[in-house]
Amino acid sequence: MLKIGDFSKLSRVSIRMLRHYDDIGLLKPAEIDDFTGYRYYREDQLFIVARITALKDMGFALADIVRILEIYDDKEKLDGFLTARQNELAQQAKEMEYKLMLLDTARKRLRKEQKMSFDVTVKTIPERYAATVRMVVPRYEDEGMAWRMMGECKEPLVPADPCYAIAEFLDDEFKEENVEIEVSMAVKGKYQDTEHVKFQMLPSVKVASCIIKGSYDQMGEACATVASWIEANGYKLNGPMFNIYHVGPAQTRNPEEYVTEACFPVE
Repeated sequence: MLKIGDFSKLSRVSIRMLRHYDDIGLLKPAEIDDFTGYRYYREDQLFIVARITALKDMGFALADIVRILEIYDDKEKLDGFLTARQNELAQQAKEMEYKLMLLDTARKRLRKEQKMSFDVTVKTIPERYAATVRMVVPRYEDEGMAWRMMGECKEPLVPADPCYAIAEFLDDEFKEENVEIEVSMAVKGKYQDTEHVKFQMLPSVKVASCIIKGSYDQMGEACATVASWIEANGYKLNGPMFNIYHVGPAQTRNPEEYVTEACFPVE
């Protein structure tokens, strides 16, 4: 048996933390002296501490570790916990990569002393035959889920010229999650509908729009510019805004090369 101080040294876990583990039921001492209150641990409990430390390093909360230790010898259940954590960290890494990209873009723009400037024009997007996908995605950043649905089509889609690759945001407000969108791409020829891809004639629409060259972090400034222009020039909004992707992730991996047109239907 090991006194708590010796156990602390061998496990490299502080006495304070060992007492906390005891309080939350994560690791109980093997024995507590009734007279002195001293805690004693068995040598084999060092293996349990090693597991706890490893799980903490993976980012598991102590409450989760309590549950994991209960099923630690069940490989299938343990793998379920590890897989879920791995997916969570992968999503966090993706979000962190996006934030780093935004910071890098902002710093480059700052060094170039670029001032964002957007010219607003009124135009009519003509009637067109298009492949469309309407669905709810978890967040705005998951728009690609809808575009990937186009792959359901048995025949390769032949884009029209211009193809008008459009994402329309259908909700009446900004939403943190469960975002309803419709993506469409003008195509040549005729095709059969699939489960998610519907082919239809889309009506012409009059819009106030501006071109955004570069990454999507400029979108807020661009939308504010168009909205102010609409108000100042006596127009009224006449439907949900949408983006036309002239050059996007499908064509380049460099956000600085994106060309996006923010469109606001007007009357």
